Amino acid sequence: MRKFVTLLFCSILSAVAYGQEPTSRPFCAYLYNNEYEVYLKINFYEQNVTVPDQELYGQLPGYLGKKNNPFCWLITSATLKDGARAELSLINDYGSEDLKAELTCLNDSTYELRQLSGSALKVPKKGKWMKLPRRLPLKRRP
Repeated sequence: MRKFVTLLFCSILSAVAYGQEPTSRPFCAYLYNNEYEVYLKINFYEQNVTVPDQELYGQLPGYLGKKNNPFCWLITSATLKDGARAELSLINDYGSEDLKAELTCLNDSTYELRQLSGSALKVPKKGKWMKLPRRLPLKRRP
């Protein structure tokens, strides 16, 4: 009976440990901002993110998308600066605008996308272009 209880305890403990999301990979995530209805889908480690319905672009480090809209900004390169910062190059899906930005992991669930140079980050909203703030707070999806 003692072996059974020990085995059961170890099994439950290993299942709980396996279910935890690794915090050592902050740049493999789905990040969102509800106010502007935008999100970032990123994987800067394997750089294997594919834009839905736009597979023509191939595998990328990630993209910035707009909720209920196919428009996106493609992340063409991502360079990890340290464990909490990454430098990004983005281009819109038309190829007409590009920019440099920095994504900072502030804690386990909060990030900030800061535009450094280049075009303004704009997304469509109700038939018009809406500029995003130069510092965009993002939350990690649990």
